[in-house]
Amino acid sequence: MESRATMALMQACPYLRRAHQSISPASIAAAASSCILGKGMTSMMVKSQPNGSSNGRRSITTSAKNEATCGKCPVYHGQSTILDKASKCPVMGSIYPHQQPAAATATAPTTAANAAVKCNGEKYKCPYGKCPEQCEAATANAAISASAAAAASTTSPVTHSTKDSSTFDYEGLYADKLQKKHDDKSYRYFNNINRLAKHYPKAHTASSTSIVDVWCSNDYLGQGKNPIVVNAMKDALNIYGAGAGGTRNIAGNSALHLSLEAELSKLHRKEAALVFSSCFVANDATLSTLASSLPDCVIFSDKLNHASMIQGIRHSKAKKHLFSHNDLAHLEELLAMYPKSTPKLIAFESVYSMSGTVGHIPEICALAKKYGAITFLDEVHAVGMYGPRGAGVAEHYDWDQMMAAEPGARVPGSVLDNVDIITGTLGKAYGIVGGYIAASASLVDMIRSYAPGFIFTTSLPPPIVAGAVASIRYLSQSNAERYLQQTHSQQLKTRLTDLDIPVVPNPSHIVPVLVGDAEMAKAASDELLNKHKIYVQSINYPTVPVGQERLRITPSPGHTPEMMNHMVSSLSSIWQKFGLKTVSDWKQAGGKCGVGSDGSDVAYANKHWGNGQHVWSRAQLDQVSQAEIIRCGGAPIQPPIPETVQHAISTIA
Repeated sequence: MESRATMALMQACPYLRRAHQSISPASIAAAASSCILGKGMTSMMVKSQPNGSSNGRRSITTSAKNEATCGKCPVYHGQSTILDKASKCPVMGSIYPHQQPAAATATAPTTAANAAVKCNGEKYKCPYGKCPEQCEAATANAAISASAAAAASTTSPVTHSTKDSSTFDYEGLYADKLQKKHDDKSYRYFNNINRLAKHYPKAHTASSTSIVDVWCSNDYLGQGKNPIVVNAMKDALNIYGAGAGGTRNIAGNSALHLSLEAELSKLHRKEAALVFSSCFVANDATLSTLASSLPDCVIFSDKLNHASMIQGIRHSKAKKHLFSHNDLAHLEELLAMYPKSTPKLIAFESVYSMSGTVGHIPEICALAKKYGAITFLDEVHAVGMYGPRGAGVAEHYDWDQMMAAEPGARVPGSVLDNVDIITGTLGKAYGIVGGYIAASASLVDMIRSYAPGFIFTTSLPPPIVAGAVASIRYLSQSNAERYLQQTHSQQLKTRLTDLDIPVVPNPSHIVPVLVGDAEMAKAASDELLNKHKIYVQSINYPTVPVGQERLRITPSPGHTPEMMNHMVSSLSSIWQKFGLKTVSDWKQAGGKCGVGSDGSDVAYANKHWGNGQHVWSRAQLDQVSQAEIIRCGGAPIQPPIPETVQHAISTIA
């Protein structure tokens, strides 16, 4: 009988159903007879021990808190309040006597029978107790539930949503994980932003009449709306249809895919290239496959590397070392720990997307050669934007040589030639989607033959591939977009710095504005969107470390002088309204992320271009400006003027 009573109560009370392992059957049976345990008791969970052992008890969950608020029970939030109430409960107090104050223990009834009687009186009325009119029905339902559970225990399969004493509380775990995100202010909210192709860089929000300026898009050069690109995609859609039809091995390998890989190998002056569904997949698949194939391989990874590289390194199960961001001395110290004959791989980026800092590519290649390593360079936030033909920062280092060289031809001794493996994306400056690697023919073929991330996934659809080919070809010829992006970025950095607004120093096109607090960064982003009609996403952990939260701004070719004036005045207003830290404030605090520092931090020092300078020099910008004027028949480079927003709204409607 005791086991049946226990089962009945556990079915009636979600709290006991979850926490029963820490309660004696006798106590449960006694409490069951009272029939006064309410739905509110679902919240009374006992947290796991600090060492991670729960000792049979389950942790308090958000879902349990929500269950605690029924129409008849008062709302009690927080574990301490609930446990305090429980300690005073004549029924549950006997189960958790260690929670009861001594005085209460001496006077309160301790038996379930007495509790059932006393709780009818006002003095001991339990705030969690079932309403009197519900008691009889609850008891009957509990007995029915117990009988059904016993009958089903041997026949019903356990499902994801099963709530039974013998199964794990899946939903509770999900709720706990989400609550942690809410508590530390790192929970991510996705804004409803609908970019308008003919009005780039404008977009509408959930309402088609609410128009905002987008200042954080990774469609860096606006290629997503380029008529040449869009028309190429339309043509491919009409000819080849919407989908690829399979993996590259099964019906998904077309002339368009081969053409795209030929364009990419030509762009980076490598023997071969291989296209993936995204650069996250490209990095993960290549690093995991390559490093696991090299015997006793050791990987050396920059601490600020992207999550896709971290994932690939983890999946490779190879030994790894992290070197401080852009710290060449630290990298060499780690490399020197191993014989030259040991296979080694150095993984790093050219432009680090959240800080805008640039990797020391020539020096890292030199260290690789010295210590017998190969280099893996992620150019995701550089391809299309740097170098005379858009091959990235590695191409940009040897500007004059690359300008003079035949497209696609190898340039021995160049920085680009010294990099072993280059990865890039089609989803940022090229405005489409997809990722790729470019390297020697044998390495590419090995990855093609062994990488599950390539072999077992449907290939990119023909319209996507056609758009990517058109975008690469266009940007290999046109420097107008690169010129406008770089000049707008440099102008914005200068104007914000003049206002003492803290821009993380870097030589790239990224404009990271340091806030240093997750909640305030979100508030600043919301204020920009709701009041000023400017969309800039706040960046917090885990994308950046806690305390380095920021607004990440990416000026584009399409941002007009009027848009920039509005952006600058809006940021100035927000900094004053919320009392956010200025450069002067960060300097008094000792500096952070290069803001307010003396320039000695190697992570934020511009080794090649000098502090305050950019990858794109003034001379290079002037050179491409003159070339574009000649190419376009004398017309100066200007931001494209979008069609009227009113036309966009009427078109959508």
